[in-house]
Amino acid sequence: MLKNKSENLNLGILYVIAGASSYGMLATIVKTAYKKGFSTAEVTIAQYVIGILCLLLLTSLSKRKVKLLPNERMQLLLAGVSFGLTSVLYYISISFINASIAVVLLMQSVWIGVVIEAIKTKTFPNLKKIIAVIMVLLGTLLATNALASGMGNLDVRGLIFGFLAAISFSLVLFSTNSVATHLPPAKRSLYMLYGGSFVVVVLSLLTQILPYYLGIQLVPDSFVSAKALDLSLLLNWGIPIALFGTVIPPLMFNKGFPLTGIGLGSILSAFELPVSIAVAFLMLGEIINPTQWLGVVIILTAIVLLNVNFKKKLAH
Repeated sequence: MLKNKSENLNLGILYVIAGASSYGMLATIVKTAYKKGFSTAEVTIAQYVIGILCLLLLTSLSKRKVKLLPNERMQLLLAGVSFGLTSVLYYISISFINASIAVVLLMQSVWIGVVIEAIKTKTFPNLKKIIAVIMVLLGTLLATNALASGMGNLDVRGLIFGFLAAISFSLVLFSTNSVATHLPPAKRSLYMLYGGSFVVVVLSLLTQILPYYLGIQLVPDSFVSAKALDLSLLLNWGIPIALFGTVIPPLMFNKGFPLTGIGLGSILSAFELPVSIAVAFLMLGEIINPTQWLGVVIILTAIVLLNVNFKKKLAH
């Protein structure tokens, strides 16, 4: 019995690390697509079209049939809107600032989640959580190199959209942990992508389709891509973007978290941060100085501190 429990835990750890590593590679792949001349609208269209097709295939192959209640369907679609919004905001952030800094901003979801929890439960965070929040903020200052270079060297638009992505991501985690958990991972992910598609359509209309084809511009020039939609991305960079952004991570997390528990799973999901920064360093040549790595370590330590009770839960 203990051996099976240990094997399941090890399997769960591998699942969560695989999901986190996939998310960690995403920023660099998207940044590379931008350098090839593709727009945010084209990136997200490719991601969602390929992602939905992959998950439709997986769900069609599944022999397990589970009934989805109407209210659960709506909850998953709404959670998907937050998921889509996270992708869009994150990708816009990446277009203005380094991928390594964008992922640090996304990890602000750690302390934002603490705030959301405090508001919902109407209880003030305990000392451990307060210390962890302070550590995350300090780590962020170091990881973005703000103390050395000053925030003036960072594009404010990238910082704002990166932080908004963190808020949206917090809502995704908050809602998906309790919505239709009896469904197979692929089906849950599929309905979330349906919800996220709404955000992708709105983004594409505002930033590219309306301005270019109809001459209607409703957003500032810096967000507009005044060119015809180039969907050739579907055949090259769109495939890894979809796999690492909308297929592998939700499937791995939905498989891994039930085996590891929320505490350990949350710690392991933070593996996204060092992977993202390391890949940005290796593939994009982004300069990461020792101070920034120290900031990453502080943020990871804060995440461990927030979830330090997982050992007690595993013992029972």
